[in-house]
Amino acid sequence: MAKGLVNKKRVRSLSTGDSGAGPVVYWCSRDQRVRDNWALIYACDKAASNGVPVVVVFSLVTKFLGAGARQFGFMLRGLKEMDAALAERGIPFVLLKGDPGETVASFADAVDAHTVVCDSSPLRLGVEWRKAVAAKAKAPTHEVDAHNVVPVWEASPKLEVGARTLRGKLAKLYPEFLVPFPDLPDVSGAMQAFRSSDASKTLAAALDAQTRAHAHDWDATIADAVARGASVPEVVWAAPGEAAARVVLDHFLTRRLRLYESRNDPAKPQSLSGLSPYLHFGQIAGARCAMEARKFSKSASKAVETFFEELVVRRELADNFCWYSPSYDSLEGQKYDWAKDTLRAHAADPRDHVYTLEQFESAKTHDKLWNAAQRELVFGGKMHGFMRMYWAKKILEWSATPEQALEFAIFLNDKYSLDGRDPSGYVGCAWSIVGVHDQGWKERAVFGKIRYMAYSGCEKKFKIPDYIARVNQLVDAVRAGKTDCSEVNPGRFHIDFAKKQAGGAGNADGAGPGSKKEVVSAEELARMVKAATKAGVGDAERAVDALRALGKVTVTAELLAETGAGKSVKALSKQTEDAIVAAAAAATVQAWKKSIMG
Repeated sequence: MAKGLVNKKRVRSLSTGDSGAGPVVYWCSRDQRVRDNWALIYACDKAASNGVPVVVVFSLVTKFLGAGARQFGFMLRGLKEMDAALAERGIPFVLLKGDPGETVASFADAVDAHTVVCDSSPLRLGVEWRKAVAAKAKAPTHEVDAHNVVPVWEASPKLEVGARTLRGKLAKLYPEFLVPFPDLPDVSGAMQAFRSSDASKTLAAALDAQTRAHAHDWDATIADAVARGASVPEVVWAAPGEAAARVVLDHFLTRRLRLYESRNDPAKPQSLSGLSPYLHFGQIAGARCAMEARKFSKSASKAVETFFEELVVRRELADNFCWYSPSYDSLEGQKYDWAKDTLRAHAADPRDHVYTLEQFESAKTHDKLWNAAQRELVFGGKMHGFMRMYWAKKILEWSATPEQALEFAIFLNDKYSLDGRDPSGYVGCAWSIVGVHDQGWKERAVFGKIRYMAYSGCEKKFKIPDYIARVNQLVDAVRAGKTDCSEVNPGRFHIDFAKKQAGGAGNADGAGPGSKKEVVSAEELARMVKAATKAGVGDAERAVDALRALGKVTVTAELLAETGAGKSVKALSKQTEDAIVAAAAAATVQAWKKSIMG
């Protein structure tokens, strides 16, 4: 394995082949970004070491596992941005169309590729594509895990029982793999030399011919894909691309991180990061999110620890499952017989309700909570993580067979979720329905020993009416065509992406806890709150002035929790002695919510 900027353990040789005199071809698939991309870094490093240019290709499969306009639009707009970012670095981007197993190898041979580099995927179709490219391309094919913090083949040599068995293995490898990304090697000069050299003029002409053969108009390509998948329209709350991904990461870490401790409450959606679509399409690196989050460990240790667990351990556990269990989307994907046996033993149990796929899809069940979750998915393109567990388990309870339940859950998730067709989605459905990464529980009808979830349990955990009301507002906002508001976002936060990107947000490697200079200091906030509460109802005019001043400062959820300012002002809004002071305090609370949510 070649030495260089990328840890050799992150790279696998899929085929040896014969290196041509042409460019290194990076077939981008799962990791659709320029920055923090180990596969692209590896391709550029190899090209620089051998004095050849780099070409990036993406093979567009027009029908992919039920994806619609929602998924294709988001992906293609991100790729358009990637094309422009590569052009600034002198790296051509070529959009191929068709089965990658055919198109990538054909392109590589046509340009006499020096090496074919691909990113990694644990999904069955992705593995098949990579094997086909390696078998058909003349050049050596190297696979780089640019998605996981720890390469899936290094994290564990086997299918893991659950998070408890993988967590320690990953932790031992973080010092080796969770490291800063190097700068992308400059290969712009190599392309110029390639075109001007007499020795490579023929190859340069072949590359130009291939580029012309696959020329396209981005707007037309996007419009065509969106029209084809119009039955599942795009969502407006998630701006695509790696620049937008950085903005969302920055917004979460500096404004909502402390709220992450309440992530399991569906009635408090702002606590979620909102990063899953970007992580799914590889528009941001999980390792980048992890390293930036760790900068907040001192001020929000519990939230960072919990976020790191979900971001790294749970996501990489999902990759481990799909990598070592190719039947991940069926009952046979479950390694342990207890789960399969118990489901089959209870497959004939009578069900109180049995719904068709059409009834599930249209949210026409007897359960108003389940219907709200399905509507959140259909109209918002995302479902709260806690609700996804309840949603999938009820599909098991109300389907004719466990096999049908798993099929229905995967179909609906892949069709409507912006981050569908992902290892985490398959494992989430399998955990709920097949007991993957779980243990046996008290035996009951239909479920057998699979963990059960009840409506009554949800009533004890969160305010169901608040969640349903929020989903209804989301549906109404989407149907009304609203765009510039938080109501259309299942996460219930709003970001003005154009303003943020124009201001430079997301362009740095990360801002860190002290980067938001416009945020008021803890000392100043405490002083202002003290002035307001001390005046209280005894000096209403002074209290109102102080509260109005507080409403104009920029705060974060972390800062409010640290200083106790949020509780103090909220208490003023609840007092009944002076309605004017209460109204001013309530207005301050609303202003702070707007400041935090964007």
